[in-house]
Amino acid sequence: MENKGKTGFPGVILSTALLLLAWHAASLVLAKPFLPPPTAAAAAFIQLLVHGDLARHFLVSAARVLISTVLALATAAPLGVLLGRSAWAARLGGPLIAMLYPLPKVVFLPVFVVLLGLGNAPKILLITLVIFFQIAVVTRDAAAAVPAASLLSLRSLNAGSWQILRNLILPCCLPHILTSLRITTGTAIAVLFFAETFASFDGLGYFILNGMETREYTVMYAGIIGMGLLGLLFYALIGLAERIFCAWRF
Repeated sequence: MENKGKTGFPGVILSTALLLLAWHAASLVLAKPFLPPPTAAAAAFIQLLVHGDLARHFLVSAARVLISTVLALATAAPLGVLLGRSAWAARLGGPLIAMLYPLPKVVFLPVFVVLLGLGNAPKILLITLVIFFQIAVVTRDAAAAVPAASLLSLRSLNAGSWQILRNLILPCCLPHILTSLRITTGTAIAVLFFAETFASFDGLGYFILNGMETREYTVMYAGIIGMGLLGLLFYALIGLAERIFCAWRF
């Protein structure tokens, strides 16, 4: 099995230790309230998670990312396959994707808030858009790159369209879809933070911003730790899905 750049558990421990050491050193050098030592931030994180409302904000943010990911997958993956395997669909949808894909999706948040209000809908829609275009483009390219020889082999065995889709096209596209999801996770969490600091009253972004505005810096860093763990959780879940559904790669 190839390494493929994956980091083992000892590497994770070492990287985490180096990060915490650098954080602690910076805290000692600066000696400012806005940069408490990692021990103080960790203690605040545990305290707020167990006895405060950090767990509620964490679950709210996690639900938003999860719903957005499911919606993006359910819509972008079929569209990407269609664009990659259908010439007429590529002619119609290709220019539209090319125009919208480079646009920074965060600029639409004020529009979504005006149209949908201050609840979950505008935040979920914004994150869905970010993930949607990434998956659609990657799936389209993967579907278009399906080997013609493999396609001809299945057709020579009288395989129908559904059999070709299930046994050839989807297996070819799935690793690329999961890789794009892995890459997009960081962007989705960043967009989540932005959305939750804009006219919001819950979620980790709101929690972090509120800690900053009230100058409760250990609370702020507790929220930052929570957001980092949220990204790590989704990254790990995508890696698990990759091992389950793309086992032949390992």
